[in-house]
Parts: sequence; structure tokens; C-alpha cells
Amino acid sequence: MDNSICQVYEDEIQLLEEEIKLLTEKYEDSQQESTFFSDEEILMSINSLQKEFQGESKGNESPSDLKARLGSLETDLSFLMKFTGIQFRSHSKKTVEKTGSRTVQKHRLSGNCHSLSFQLEFQLLEMQNKESVSAVITDLSILMEPGEDSDVSKFVSSTEEHGNLLTFFRSLSSYAEWYEHRRCTFLHFK
Repeated sequence: MDNSICQVYEDEIQLLEEEIKLLTEKYEDSQQESTFFSDEEILMSINSLQKEFQGESKGNESPSDLKARLGSLETDLSFLMKFTGIQFRSHSKKTVEKTGSRTVQKHRLSGNCHSLSFQLEFQLLEMQNKESVSAVITDLSILMEPGEDSDVSKFVSSTEEHGNLLTFFRSLSSYAEWYEHRRCTFLHFK
């Protein structure tokens, strides 16, 4: 009896230690992300937000206006999802490296476009100069449903090579729409 109670406590302790470890990692990531900005930039952002908040509290935007704006944004998002057929199910981002002017983040996306599902994994390299910020996609990996035709696998390989996400999403949207039409047509004749 004593061994089983001890085991339960040890298991609980182990779960709590793992949770502490995960929370520590999240905290360190958030600290790294916040150190990317200078103190001046942070103060400017805080002042800007305070001015916006003070403007809103004076009655510039009422709760009903905010609800209407939210409804408008939801309508726009719904339209874009219907128009492109692309719906994202999950997204995760982790900062891999951060120096003064260089940031590397690892992104993972999963979603579906009409009836085709996809998963993307890539690294985003951001370099900041005095005048501008440039971003480059590296290590792009695309996973599509198995069983797609060879043209899709060639296109995916080419996209991974060039790291062009815009072309991928445009082409995926068009291909998935016609894939769905073909599938419905073949079901009609069966």
C-alpha cells in the first residue's frame, strides 16, 4: 500500500517538474523575443498604446463599435477562407536564434485547402538594417496527403527548393479546387 502511494506522489512530482520545465522554456522564449527591441522602441510602443487606450476610454470607440468591427473582421476572414479554400488548423512558432540584428524562427503550419490537407515547416530568417527588415524562408518542408499525382510532388519539391510560400498557396488553392471538381465528377459516374 505504501509503495503505491509513494509511486503516485512520485508520478505527480515528475509531472510537475515537466510542467515547470515547459513553463521555464516558454518564459525564456518570451524574454528572448522581448530583448529584440530596444528600450526606446518599447517605450514608444507603450506610449502609443496608452494614447490609443486613452482615446478609446474617452469614447472614441464604444463597445458596440468594437463588436461591429470584430464582426466585420470575422466576415472578411470567412470570405477569404471561402475564396481561397485555405483553412489553417494549427500554427506554432519557436525562436531558434536571436542576435542583435538577426532572428531565426521555426514555424509549423497545418491546414487544409478544400479536401487536401498539408503541413509546412520552415525557418524564417529576419535581418534588420537601420532602414529596413528583410526576411528569408529557409529549410522549407511541405507534407501533402499521400497518393497525390507526380505533378504535385514535383511542384512541392520545386517549391521546397525555392522557398516561395506565396506561389505554393496560390497554386495549392487552384489545384485543390479543380481536384475537388474532378473528385465530384468521378463520384457522379460511379
